[in-house]
Amino acid sequence: MDHFESLRLFRTIVEVRNFRRAGQMLGVSPAVVSRAITSLEERLGARLFHRSTKQFSLTDAAHRFYDGCCRVLDDLDCLESDARSQGHLPVGVLRLVAHTTATSGWLAPLVASFKRQNPNVMVEVTLLEGVVDLATEGYDIGLVLPFMLATDLAVTRLLHRLPLAIVATPHYLEARGRPCHPADLADHVFVTVPPHQHKPIVTFRTDGAPLVVPLRYEIASNNAAFNREVVLAGLGMGLLPLALVEDDLREGRLVRLVGEHDILDTAAEVRLAYMSRTMVPAKVRAFIDHAVAYFEER
Repeated sequence: MDHFESLRLFRTIVEVRNFRRAGQMLGVSPAVVSRAITSLEERLGARLFHRSTKQFSLTDAAHRFYDGCCRVLDDLDCLESDARSQGHLPVGVLRLVAHTTATSGWLAPLVASFKRQNPNVMVEVTLLEGVVDLATEGYDIGLVLPFMLATDLAVTRLLHRLPLAIVATPHYLEARGRPCHPADLADHVFVTVPPHQHKPIVTFRTDGAPLVVPLRYEIASNNAAFNREVVLAGLGMGLLPLALVEDDLREGRLVRLVGEHDILDTAAEVRLAYMSRTMVPAKVRAFIDHAVAYFEER
């Protein structure tokens, strides 16, 4: 019997004034009751009960110890009750990490709608573009691209696929020519992400089959917004999120290329990531369910 169980036993004995009845109430045998009280007395260095076959009374030490024991056990019960409620109700601080560019345009509405439905959850959002370790860095959940996860132990769930586009400036195309087929892209220079983040390739679906095209590059960064600026400067083609370049395409600053061919790129998958399938806190489960429903509606 551990210390807190011994304290509960002591409290019950005092309140029912009977060793055997206290044991029955807590589901332990008379021998266990006797050993537990003896062990508690040895731990305290004081006798707690005057007892014989016919008499039972508390010592002065037991009277003093009882009041403090009740306070400790009541506080513990409150703490356990609070922890159980947090396990079932969405409360507390939800620490969320998200890829800056990949979630641009929809993360704020997603968090706002989640907060309206879960007013007792405080949301702390961190935006970044690099690798993250959810466990060691203390995040409850991530909205991440596959390369961002420092460990393969995280549980992930596909949330959203970023539509990608091959783009270039009209000036670049005048100087280098316009590709007519995905295979022609191998003859051009790209502004892309570093190879440790994603292999310099792009995969298309052409005629029902995949086509892998290698990408030559001279400038690479881990930030799509930076890459867009370099593409706009005419230093290469870009493989960029469509949402990031929609205004440029509409206003003619960029031209979309080989758009009739689907791009198949798992690196453009935004995934929910968290560290365990079991004992998932209610706040995390609530956010997962909300995010999935949010994108199903979209």
